[in-house]
Amino acid sequence: MHQYIALVLGSLTIHNGLGSVLGEVLVPQNVTLSTMNTQYILIWDWDQNSTGRPATFTAEYIATVKLARNKTWVSVCNGTTAAFCDFTGSNLIYLGTFMFRVRASVDGHTSKWVQKVFCPHKDAVLGPPSKVELAPAGNLLDVYISAPLTSTQVPMRIFRAIYYRIEYWSQWDDPQGLKREVLNTSHTLVTLPGLDAWTRYCVTVQARYDYYNKASCYIAPMCMQTEGDTPHWQIFLYFLMALVCFLLVLLLCYAKFRCYKVLKNTFYPSNQLSYHIQEYLYDFPSSDLPCLLTPDSELCCDRLSVCPEVVLLEVHVPPPVTESEQDSGRHIRQDSGDSGMHSTEGGSAQQHCCSSAGSEPVGRDQEVDSLQMAEKVRMKEMGKTPVDGVVDEGVGAIFGHC
Repeated sequence: MHQYIALVLGSLTIHNGLGSVLGEVLVPQNVTLSTMNTQYILIWDWDQNSTGRPATFTAEYIATVKLARNKTWVSVCNGTTAAFCDFTGSNLIYLGTFMFRVRASVDGHTSKWVQKVFCPHKDAVLGPPSKVELAPAGNLLDVYISAPLTSTQVPMRIFRAIYYRIEYWSQWDDPQGLKREVLNTSHTLVTLPGLDAWTRYCVTVQARYDYYNKASCYIAPMCMQTEGDTPHWQIFLYFLMALVCFLLVLLLCYAKFRCYKVLKNTFYPSNQLSYHIQEYLYDFPSSDLPCLLTPDSELCCDRLSVCPEVVLLEVHVPPPVTESEQDSGRHIRQDSGDSGMHSTEGGSAQQHCCSSAGSEPVGRDQEVDSLQMAEKVRMKEMGKTPVDGVVDEGVGAIFGHC
């Protein structure tokens, strides 16, 4: 068996060598089409080592209805070094049938044509939907599907029997998507049934055409959460969060206010120092900056005694006796002495001195009584209980200086 394979390979090598020596060029191998909707690319394989020299290729096409009438082929790629040719821009009719061919050229020598029949509506691969969108509809999901697009970005409306297969599953219950629900529809707007509220679902869609058994690939899964009535616990949670946020904001405002008050009372106190104390704190009276103590400065301290304010009692002193009143008193005493109460002038003079000396204590006692009475009335008006000893001492102190 191994000998037979080696013999076949050897014969092929000899044939290729003879072909190169005789000027024959090998044909392109594995000619196929890569298609998607209305995009058509003809591709082939070429072994550059078979000739040892670079090769160029020519690709053409013609409609099969014109082939029997010997019509001219349409050249799309001429003298290209690439191993493919794009026929997308040729505007081939989607429901038509065409013949493609390609050949190789090396140093002016050309190979035979390799032909391939192509029917776009039958052989072209159907592409997936161009766009899919999800939107919540209460506890359901709406799916918006856009048809596949042509090479000119136009929706493909050729397939009247095209439809879409929708697969969806719950991401929470089935993360891997092993248990999928399937829904086939020909509409571009679909509402997925049987969904649970407040649940996340994943959706994927493919386009299908059963006449030629075509099916596109699925799009990447798209996930979205359904909605529904808000549960009571969630409403309470929202209220609690709002309340906590309000309290935090209120606490922050209060903290800022307290910091402001502390800073203001620290740097701008309402009780200013007296002028004689500010003289020691500032370089000069008009300066706003206090002088800083240097390391060599000496700290001197004196004891400061704070005494309460003394309330002085008001004492009303009677008006002094005028000279006219004193003369009238003397005149009365002198008349009484002349009426015969005192027999001699010496006795009269002695009686006058005794009378003057005796009248001074009597008048002083009357003044003291009047002052005590006035002070008691004043203390009652002030709401205080008068004390006899305190009043007597205050009045006595006044007359002690007389």
